[in-house]
Amino acid sequence: MFGGMFRGMEQYTANFRAMPVAFIDKPQAEFGDKVFLPPSALQRLASLNIEYPMLFKVEDVNGRSTHCGVLEFLAEEGVVYMPHWMMQNLLLQVGDMVRFTNVSLPKGKFVKLQPVTSDFLDITNPKAVLERTLRSYTCLTTGDVFPVNYNNKIFEFEVMETKPGAAISVVETDCEVDFAPPKDYKEPQRVPPKSASEPMDEDAKASTSKAGAAAAAPAEEEPAQPTFLAFAGSGRRLDGKASAASQPVPVPKPGTPPAAPSTSSPGTSAGKKPGNIVSTGNRLQDKLLQEKAAKGQGPAVKQQEPEQKEETPSFQPFKGKAFSLKG
Repeated sequence: MFGGMFRGMEQYTANFRAMPVAFIDKPQAEFGDKVFLPPSALQRLASLNIEYPMLFKVEDVNGRSTHCGVLEFLAEEGVVYMPHWMMQNLLLQVGDMVRFTNVSLPKGKFVKLQPVTSDFLDITNPKAVLERTLRSYTCLTTGDVFPVNYNNKIFEFEVMETKPGAAISVVETDCEVDFAPPKDYKEPQRVPPKSASEPMDEDAKASTSKAGAAAAAPAEEEPAQPTFLAFAGSGRRLDGKASAASQPVPVPKPGTPPAAPSTSSPGTSAGKKPGNIVSTGNRLQDKLLQEKAAKGQGPAVKQQEPEQKEETPSFQPFKGKAFSLKG
């Protein structure tokens, strides 16, 4: 009885040279935490009262440690074949010495994982992919970085936190999984819209002033209306007398609006009633002014009465002295 009690307190401890599993052509073992031990380790473990599944603490000479399970006992004596990611976590080179010690780990209740890169967020169902991957693992240790293979692409995860201990068993347990943002993930910076009360910078002021000047330039440069001067020639009278000076009338070309009449045109006087413009004597100009007045855009045109000049005839008949035939 006492022999069985002391036998249960025994602990398995052994030193091995670390080798990658690629040396024995076991590529499927790269995505898991199980190692290959020599047959002598199985004989020694079978003689001890240990818990199953077999879990081990792996330590290097510098004190770095992790935990793993065992897949098969087919390695050469004194050699252990380990996944490449496990050797990377312990900073091991090929042939470095490691110590294996069997341990009993509590069943995990909570684990927090952090993707190393944000590429994992592009997966359609990351939860299902992670659950399938963790079936190849027996335990998780805080600080370890393990790989996930999906569609021939490797995604790495770091174990940020484990409960109830720093190392937990994930075999036949209901464990809650939480995710931290990826290490290379950057929050998008939100740029608040500028309010009207905020002052504009120099570039914005310059662009605004240029736009205003460009809009005002066409309004300032109004082309002059093309006009035609009617009745610009000189007139002649049939009686040979000198004619009055001609008064040319500007007529706009077809398709252009007529110009507003000037209140200081010839024929007006200060003594006339307001709202009426005396006829200029030109029928075309009077007609334009009449059309303006009919549309309510100008005063009515009043025909100027021709001035009646009393002319003294140069020749008066029968103005001579009369003589009688009777003497």
